[in-house]
Amino acid sequence: MKRTVALATLGCKTNQFESAAMEERLKAAGFSVVPFAAGASLVIVNTCTVTAATDAQSRNLIRKARRLNPACRVVVTGCYAQVDPEALSAIPGVALVLGNTEKKNFLDYLEEGEAQTRVAVSDITAETEAVLLPLTAFAERSRAFVQIQNGCNAFCSYCIIPYARGRSRSVRPDEVIAQIRTLTARGYAEVVLTGIHIGGYGHDLTPVTTLLELVRRIEEETDLARLRLGSLEPTEIPDALIERMADSPTLCPHFHIPLQAGDDAVLRRMNRHYDTHFFSDLVTRIYRLLPDAAIGLDLITGFPGESAKAFANTLHLVEDLPVSHLHVFPFSRRPGTPAVTMAGQVHGAIVKEQAARLRELGNRKHREFAQRFIGRTLEVVVEKGGGRGECRGLSRNYLNVLFPGSRHLAGRRLSVAVEAWRDGFLHGTPE
Repeated sequence: MKRTVALATLGCKTNQFESAAMEERLKAAGFSVVPFAAGASLVIVNTCTVTAATDAQSRNLIRKARRLNPACRVVVTGCYAQVDPEALSAIPGVALVLGNTEKKNFLDYLEEGEAQTRVAVSDITAETEAVLLPLTAFAERSRAFVQIQNGCNAFCSYCIIPYARGRSRSVRPDEVIAQIRTLTARGYAEVVLTGIHIGGYGHDLTPVTTLLELVRRIEEETDLARLRLGSLEPTEIPDALIERMADSPTLCPHFHIPLQAGDDAVLRRMNRHYDTHFFSDLVTRIYRLLPDAAIGLDLITGFPGESAKAFANTLHLVEDLPVSHLHVFPFSRRPGTPAVTMAGQVHGAIVKEQAARLRELGNRKHREFAQRFIGRTLEVVVEKGGGRGECRGLSRNYLNVLFPGSRHLAGRRLSVAVEAWRDGFLHGTPE
């Protein structure tokens, strides 16, 4: 009987990329990938540990897998597994706990089949090279991700990721180019460059290189139609990158920038290395050169010591910036980070109310940005199709557009005449 496996993935695009790579290798090894709810004989939970809530979600997925199939073998990996393997190995039914480094050889650990729970988690801080997991396709996705970097050197006071992913390590440019060529040959029109800290790409390589140089090589050495960048630290967006994006037919006009707070004192406590004036000037420069670009911000609300005045500063700053959307995260007390013991912890009810206000502002900003494109034509990559004769596509500037079409359009690039904004989406007709 064919062995069945289900993968459950929490967290960032780096985790999504690594899960896709593991899925591809499992299929090649003879496993049949099934939905989580099917009760597979093997379940792999690729965890996130950014917040206490994601830790709880990971534990709940493990227990749910055992309820669906009490005889299943549960393997846990990812960032939660890296920083607290003992907590996970103690959960009944967990057969194997693998660290982030061990992901690259996960099949070898699966074949060992030990009766007792095994923990294989090495010291991630000792890693000096990024290992690119081979990947040729993304199941049920029209866009592909390529991991160009791993780890982070920033050590923000609220963040556990440097301890879960190690120091910043870059994939060699030739490997990135080769993977993009493979994905382009498989029909992917868009690739998203992902990692933990991609703005620092190439600083650890010999010879030293940069994200801008990698982008240049991808444009010149591949046939990729659309290239999108993942999250970039504000201090790592040079004018030359903005200018290239403005001039490029390939590089999507889309910036995802973590602001985190709009108050200088809070930024200092977060160990963020810029102030609000610097950030405002950066966004203004982007908007001046790329007025139609999507500019999305990450924000943390309820950080220790964030007063009502500091929160009001954040609201005022974001209100004044020409941004297209917000990703809002209530502060989470993550053990192992300096922020846990900081004075001035904000009451949960206040954090919840502040998050709601920021999300309301973000929704308004997104609606106003999207409505500017009514009456214009946008190129989209079709992501989903078929449901009730309607397709969804993503524009170069990160807008979702719904239009009539069938599932056979998935993965194609189309021009769509935008006609209206309804229920959180643009609507249009293919030209």
